Amino acid sequence: MKKKKTARRRTPPPRIVPPRCKHFTGYKPCFPGTRCHEKCVDWDPIGRRILLINLDAMGNVIATTSILPAIKRKYPESTITWITEKRTASLLQHNPLVDRILTWEPENWLILQQMTFDVIMNVDKSRRSGSLAMSVRGKSRLGFGMNADGQIIPFTKDAYANYRLGLDDELKFRENRKTVSELQCEQFRLTYQGDEYILPLTEEEQAFCRRYAAEHGLAGPGDVIVGFNTGCSELYPNKKMTIEQHVALIQRLASIHGLKLLLVGGAEDTIRNAEIARRAGGAVLNTPTTEGLRRGLCYENLCDVVITGDSFGMHAAIGLRKHVIVWFGVSCPAEIDLFGRGVKLIPVGLACSPCWKRTCPYDLECIQMIDLDRIVREVELYVGTKRKNPVVSRRS
Repeated sequence: MKKKKTARRRTPPPRIVPPRCKHFTGYKPCFPGTRCHEKCVDWDPIGRRILLINLDAMGNVIATTSILPAIKRKYPESTITWITEKRTASLLQHNPLVDRILTWEPENWLILQQMTFDVIMNVDKSRRSGSLAMSVRGKSRLGFGMNADGQIIPFTKDAYANYRLGLDDELKFRENRKTVSELQCEQFRLTYQGDEYILPLTEEEQAFCRRYAAEHGLAGPGDVIVGFNTGCSELYPNKKMTIEQHVALIQRLASIHGLKLLLVGGAEDTIRNAEIARRAGGAVLNTPTTEGLRRGLCYENLCDVVITGDSFGMHAAIGLRKHVIVWFGVSCPAEIDLFGRGVKLIPVGLACSPCWKRTCPYDLECIQMIDLDRIVREVELYVGTKRKNPVVSRRS
């Protein structure tokens, strides 16, 4: 009689518990040949999981980077995920305080639906950002959300001050003295310490700046490079100085010894910059405008001084630590912090400014009032100060 065979009990594989490390993906080891689920060789704890939602204007995204140090002070062991527009994501590349960048597209909406965050911080007063902040799982929500009627609402009383600015023109245009960074820190329960924008360039980008400067005669000892950011968002086209004003200013500054002048801008400024360069008759170097956002930052980085309206180019110049001469008309100067590098030109005695209007019924009086004499004096003052106290160029 044959013995009955007994089934061999198979030992189940050991259960793998995903380590709470920022680098672990569950797809492959962080380093070839390692078993990171058994022994981590580059441990970086996830800590508090923070979702930052900021989809709006590119300049606003740069400004929001100023709150990252405050987040890290409050949550030193944390992982920051930032969702933003695809066109804006490159501004966050190489930012040492951002762990994960997600772009606004369906694939990432699905990913976020499966995640849980300890803190959700929504910067934007918009329905799409508010609805995302409401739909992602989070233990705490700060900033702005959306109610059942589709209205933007503050999550907590900490956001009331910023919320009211959008509803009260007198408060926003006349009374408020807080910068965007201060308001954001307040609504997110962070300690404001005047932290600056974070907009680092890579080593390759810095090397590109040095090469371009050398090839175009911008690297001479004692040279001061003045850039003109000529454009602005098409959403608010009335932030621009006129072509005639730019040409007149270029011709006056061209007479200052040792000054080199550049035109900088984006693809939307290509035709405008070409016309300014043509009228200026060789007094200004027209840098490329169609090589992408990161290369645009490189061209602006060539400058020591940037003359600009309140625009993305202004925020980029602030982030690159340039001396900024900025005029205001449509927008609110109190909300912008130049961090001690530059000057704000504000129209005096103009009752309609600021207005945040996309069209002007008053023949753009605020633009006509831009003080070109003051701009020339401010450039001369900067040149004189720099030559008395030479420092290593920020372009290097």
